[in-house]
Amino acid sequence: MKTIEKVYTSHRSNWVGDGFPTHSMLPIHEISTATSPIILMGYTGKYAFTPTTHQRGVGMHPHRGFETVTIVYDGELEHHDSKGNQGKIGKNEVQWMTAGRGIMHEEHHSKDFAKKGGDLDMVQLWVNLPSHAKMTEPRYQELTEQNIPEVQLANDHGIVRVIAGQYVNGQRFVKGAAHTFTPINLLDVRLNQHAVEHFEFNPLWNNIIFVLSGKVKIDEQEFSGMQTVYLTHDADSIAIECLEDAKILITSGEPIHEPIVAHGPFVMNSEAEIQQAFLDFKRGLLA
Repeated sequence: MKTIEKVYTSHRSNWVGDGFPTHSMLPIHEISTATSPIILMGYTGKYAFTPTTHQRGVGMHPHRGFETVTIVYDGELEHHDSKGNQGKIGKNEVQWMTAGRGIMHEEHHSKDFAKKGGDLDMVQLWVNLPSHAKMTEPRYQELTEQNIPEVQLANDHGIVRVIAGQYVNGQRFVKGAAHTFTPINLLDVRLNQHAVEHFEFNPLWNNIIFVLSGKVKIDEQEFSGMQTVYLTHDADSIAIECLEDAKILITSGEPIHEPIVAHGPFVMNSEAEIQQAFLDFKRGLLA
């Protein structure tokens, strides 16, 4: 049975603002129902920043029609938006922002992180919204280490942190912390060398494994950092063998079978809706 549909390797990094060197591990030009509900995935890798009085990052900018999910493995970020939400997310924390009908926000290194410098290691996903939720009111979920369930794997094999959806571990079902608009499982997996762990998948969903660092073997093929593994719809269970300590992000989601039109910071269902989003932005209606 074929379990791997294709593999994508990110070979270079682009800068987002002056604070986020980003490898596109799910390039936006590949947007389709084959990755739905995930639209985009960018990963900084572990990047060392020198101390500064300037908070590097991205200034105020708009979004509409989707959600941003920021997972911080190391470092610390600050968030501010036009709805009055603000806060910090640090190591092993997650920010889940629903842009919905429209929001303006900015993301920077925190003042403390900028002042001290250090390694930044983070992921940002874009998650599509179904048409009935495109114009929902924006919301902000801050998920800390305390409210993200963590499963300790047997025999010191590592951990699984359940950010959204659920994780099946034997007879145990562990429910994630985030509230989502469509069914999606988002698992932050850290495996120790020599571990072999099995993960179950819904073959009716789109299932993607992002290998962020380390080295693993899946279906007799080896994968290492900055590689994206797309599973086939025949795969309902996968064994991951860890050859070197590895950090993995597993996404599984029920596809949203609707047209996807993306342009810049907006993801809608039609060109007319994209044009309306730009018009509303110019009129200041996303503030």
